Amino acid sequence: MMATFLLEIGTEELPATFVSQAIQQWQELIPKTLTEAYLTNDTVNIYATPRRLAVVINGLPIKQPDRVEVIKGPPAKAAFKDGKPSKAAEGFTKKQGVELNDLEIRPTEKGDFVFVNKKIQGKQTKVIVTELIPEWINKLEGKRFMRWADGDIKFPRPIRWLVVLLNDQILPINLENGSEKITSDRFSYGHRVLHPKPVEIVQAKDYVENLRKAYIEVDYKQRKSKIEQQIQTAANKIKGKAEIPTELLAEVTNLVEWPTAIVGKFDEEFLILPGEVTTTVMVTHQRYFPVLKSTRTTKEIELLPYFITISNGDPEKSEIIATGNERVIKARLADGQFFYKTDLAKSLESYLPELETVTFQAKLGSMGEKVKRIVNIAKLIAEQLEVSQDESKNIERAALLCKADLVTQMVYEFPELQGVIGEKYARAGGETEAVATAIFEHYLPRGAGDILPETISGQVVSLADKLDTLVSIFGLGMLPTGSADPFALRRAANAVINITFSANLPLNLHQLLAQIAGDFVKNYSETNSELFVQLSDFLLQRIRTILQEEINIDYDLVNAVLGDHDSEYKERGLKDLLDVRNRAVFLQNIRQNGMLDEIYETVNRSTRLAAQGELDKVQLAPLKIIDSKLFKSESELGFYDALLELVPQTEISQKTRNYQQLVDALVKIAPIVSNFFDGPKSVLVMDTDPKIKRNRLNLLGLLRNNARVLADFGQIVKN
Repeated sequence: MMATFLLEIGTEELPATFVSQAIQQWQELIPKTLTEAYLTNDTVNIYATPRRLAVVINGLPIKQPDRVEVIKGPPAKAAFKDGKPSKAAEGFTKKQGVELNDLEIRPTEKGDFVFVNKKIQGKQTKVIVTELIPEWINKLEGKRFMRWADGDIKFPRPIRWLVVLLNDQILPINLENGSEKITSDRFSYGHRVLHPKPVEIVQAKDYVENLRKAYIEVDYKQRKSKIEQQIQTAANKIKGKAEIPTELLAEVTNLVEWPTAIVGKFDEEFLILPGEVTTTVMVTHQRYFPVLKSTRTTKEIELLPYFITISNGDPEKSEIIATGNERVIKARLADGQFFYKTDLAKSLESYLPELETVTFQAKLGSMGEKVKRIVNIAKLIAEQLEVSQDESKNIERAALLCKADLVTQMVYEFPELQGVIGEKYARAGGETEAVATAIFEHYLPRGAGDILPETISGQVVSLADKLDTLVSIFGLGMLPTGSADPFALRRAANAVINITFSANLPLNLHQLLAQIAGDFVKNYSETNSELFVQLSDFLLQRIRTILQEEINIDYDLVNAVLGDHDSEYKERGLKDLLDVRNRAVFLQNIRQNGMLDEIYETVNRSTRLAAQGELDKVQLAPLKIIDSKLFKSESELGFYDALLELVPQTEISQKTRNYQQLVDALVKIAPIVSNFFDGPKSVLVMDTDPKIKRNRLNLLGLLRNNARVLADFGQIVKN
């Protein structure tokens, strides 16, 4: 016979974020603990609303299965003396509840040991789940747990009731919290307004339906789907398209138990506000869903003078609720309208002096000083990229104005709109479209998965801003440690790399970092002495991470293009990020098509042996390096001639970045090198004559160096 188990923890209103976290945590924890307890089941369903967390487990056996466990005891030498059981054996049998004749001696890697096959009777399921419930409750994690009454239990909100059933049987659980004791029962509670009375759960399997009759939808997915459908239906009735942000939908779903969509209206005069202001008021501040004229396809937002809210109240009181919501949003939009009109009375440039009153960082001065640094860095980047004269002017202007909106009243009230408001005000003030767009784009990306700047002006100013932050904070020695990264330096570094990759910008980051760091050292006395080295290492580590985690390059191929404590590769990587990416992607492709296997053995072997020689890693041509008079075998001459043919192909690849040409040449030389190592005319590289040995190691070193134009094959692991 199979059983259904129900646990419901009734609480005061839980934070929406905790509800989501609790669902995820229980989805992992409960099945895991059931498996560990040898309890099979058909399904584990987790339910949650603002006032309850619940789990319904279907298909549980009435008891654990009986099982046999093999238990290891003391060493055989300690368990038996002269063939008789010792106190160690007697103690082991007593502890395990078995007889001496149940013991077996078995060999192990550490010698013979005593073992016993212990038969364990399965416990009743009701006993096991009763023991597990405190663990399920106590292992939930989240922010801002609280104590209540005079007890020590910590939970996000006070626990008010417990329902614990196995089929129709109440399982006794007492939750003691100081002088307060909560005892399990079969009574839950319905909707606060629509069904405030207790709800009797007779059978665990009927939990969901019993609560629905009491106007509680405990199933998160069902509740979410219902909300989406109601929003879309409401929007269709007013001939609009609702915008449903994913995060807002998730939050609202966990704020209600029986959702009702309600349409509200605001005065059309507020439509003059930038759409971003109105939607920020709705979504971020009021948790309302905006209604658009049509589905948004561009950055511009065309709103209808409506909004949709999700109520947890009485549907019959929807008009009263809507009126209250309209009154609230009117006040918020009126504030926004006042800020907007007041801000636009001045040009964006006129706000620049006020940036001197905003601190960027105590030792680095004001936001005004940061803007000056951004302007200078943007000029350096523009020169490197050889942008046109018009683009250069736009970049310089955008860099100058990029932070001006921080001191406007609108951004003071709605800080999440920084950049957005700057773009709007720049356009309203007559700045060029390129400048206005760049002001918005320079904040991109705002986080993982966000869009990247698309215009050259936006890309350059964004890079300048982020490089200034990196150099300045590193310059003070404030490096990120562990999870602590208060200035979001990892995000800034990732953005620099991703913008460069996405826009295919031929950026010499090595030169740029040296210039910016040099300027910083001149202007600030308290400077980190290892600024350039630490910055370089930090950025290279971020490049590694992006290549592996975002572009899906194998770790050894990433090592092969960036090297391992290889100063030449380190510098080369920072001088040309695009080349690093392209070589990594190329290596991944030739690994997948099998071409890497054709050259791996010979080039990798040559690379490893060449490390025992003295040849530098730059020299390519053999003419001045190899002494053909020292050849003792035809295989050496063949290797030498093949290198002479290889070098022109390498140099072309080096110049054109066409690495397929180099790989084709390496495929051609591979059998010749194999013959040098293992053919009938093979030679011993480590000859007793030091001149011959050096000559042969130099042959291998030259092959390694030619291959290094693509990658350090010594870092590549055999496929």
